[in-house]
Amino acid sequence: MDPSKSSAPPAGWSGSDEKTSMGHAPPPPYQDQPYPGYPQPGMAYPQQQQGYAPPPQYGGAGYGQQPYPGQQFPGQQATVTVQPTVFVTHGPLLNPVNDYLCYSIFTMLCCCFPLGIAALIYSISARESNHIGDQLGAERSSRMARTLNHVGLGLGIGVLILSIVYVVVLAY
Repeated sequence: MDPSKSSAPPAGWSGSDEKTSMGHAPPPPYQDQPYPGYPQPGMAYPQQQQGYAPPPQYGGAGYGQQPYPGQQFPGQQATVTVQPTVFVTHGPLLNPVNDYLCYSIFTMLCCCFPLGIAALIYSISARESNHIGDQLGAERSSRMARTLNHVGLGLGIGVLILSIVYVVVLAY
């Protein structure tokens, strides 16, 4: 540590002399009128806007003009017309899609029970879609029911043919 660079106060300095030697007077008391002899802010002329004036309002009453005949004045009751809610529902399709319900029942009872049940579910879905007017849903369900019925019928006929061949081979 270098004694010449110490942070001690210089000689002849005293802390009590500092504040009194500045010669500051205490702050003045609160005044209601900060600028005596002048008008208070806000009491003089209104402040002028700078720039352009706002554009005129179209359709409203201009300065010195009468309002439109149907215009409401403050304090008048305004008439509010409430319209009822309208729900748009679709009716049954004019050209319903085939639902293959009888084909599904036949496939379920005579050919392949699991595929017949799935085909029956899609057939009922196609029938409901026809009833509510959902053309795309009816076509999709109808196509799936037809495919399941064809596969179930093919499996049923295949199992029947294999059973006949097996019995014939074992009999001879």
